[in-house]
Amino acid sequence: MDRKSQIRKYKETPRPMGIFQIQNTASGKVFIGSSKDLPAILNRHQFQLKLGGHPNTDLQRDWNEQGTDAFAFSVLDTLAPSEEPNYDPTDDLAALEQLWMAKLIESQGGLYNSIKASLANAVKR
Repeated sequence: MDRKSQIRKYKETPRPMGIFQIQNTASGKVFIGSSKDLPAILNRHQFQLKLGGHPNTDLQRDWNEQGTDAFAFSVLDTLAPSEEPNYDPTDDLAALEQLWMAKLIESQGGLYNSIKASLANAVKR
């Protein structure tokens, strides 16, 4: 296979989408999010935290105080791509994210996410 066809094949391959979490393993507190490209968003959050510019100030503060080893990045749930030609997974991802937040808000050490902000983001999507 030549390089151009490998690049084309990669671009045509659907990216895994779904729900992820960043968990503070010391406190159990989690940050929940959703994305149409899970590997890219996990990389982005890790990069922002390492540079000290994550938009969630509580998460950033704990990262700075406790260090990289106190956090685990993981995928909680994936959303299968639809066969529909103009399918937009935004609403499905927002609903799935809200379900996971409701599930984890009580069982973990709390959420870094602001529930009001998360609900507002779900409405915008």
